[in-house]
Amino acid sequence: MSKKSLEFIGFIGGGRITSIFLEGFRRKGRDLTGVAVSDTDPETLQKLEASFPEIRTCPNDNSAPASKDLVFLALHPPAIAGVLSELKDVIPSTSLLISLAPKWSIQALSNGLGGFNRIVRMIPNAPSVMNKGYNPIAFSNSLTKKGKEELINILGVLGDCPEVEEGKLEAYALLTGAGPTYIWPQLNELRSIGQSFGLTPRETEEALGKMIKGAVKTLFDSGFSYDKVMNLIPMKPLGEGENTICKIYQEKLQELYGKLKS
Repeated sequence: MSKKSLEFIGFIGGGRITSIFLEGFRRKGRDLTGVAVSDTDPETLQKLEASFPEIRTCPNDNSAPASKDLVFLALHPPAIAGVLSELKDVIPSTSLLISLAPKWSIQALSNGLGGFNRIVRMIPNAPSVMNKGYNPIAFSNSLTKKGKEELINILGVLGDCPEVEEGKLEAYALLTGAGPTYIWPQLNELRSIGQSFGLTPRETEEALGKMIKGAVKTLFDSGFSYDKVMNLIPMKPLGEGENTICKIYQEKLQELYGKLKS
């Protein structure tokens, strides 16, 4: 089998993250012919097939993707329970199941699959669409070192795949999985404001991109305290708005984390 062929992959669920992964794979020259994708919504599959005509779509039929060597469980947590009882009768014992959802532990997934334990959990990150993802991964005890390396070699084209403790995945779900949604609105607004000041789109995007990289390096790598970093710039245009933004983060994310860990 060609290293660039992904015909051994199946997706149960054809939503956003499946589209993100397929686009990331395609950008790296992977052949999507034969990739099987199932979903309960025919319209979702039609949209996916319009973007990726080489895939095989399977409306209301999880058996095809579940029979693949590498099976992505690309469903929201509430939808998983009803699917596991179906999968346990069709997934081959040699296949590998990769759950992309928070909340459902490896043990809970295994229980729902009747003891099947070739299970991996990953928290996906939207920049995988540009092969710049940060996708933390945790493995069940059934995988060997070689098996882990082979999987990361496949998924590494999407971005970084650091192995982490399973108990930390819910934290990553909020920090990196949802993380871009905290930043993108602010960057988009700054982009609009920059252009309103007379900068071209290219000038604005280059300035913001390089500013962000430098700001991250200064905060994380300078060795300075947070207060010292902030004091490097005397002007604080947001004023009290900084505290408001931080309070929103604290309240919303703590609440969501509690729900994910419950």
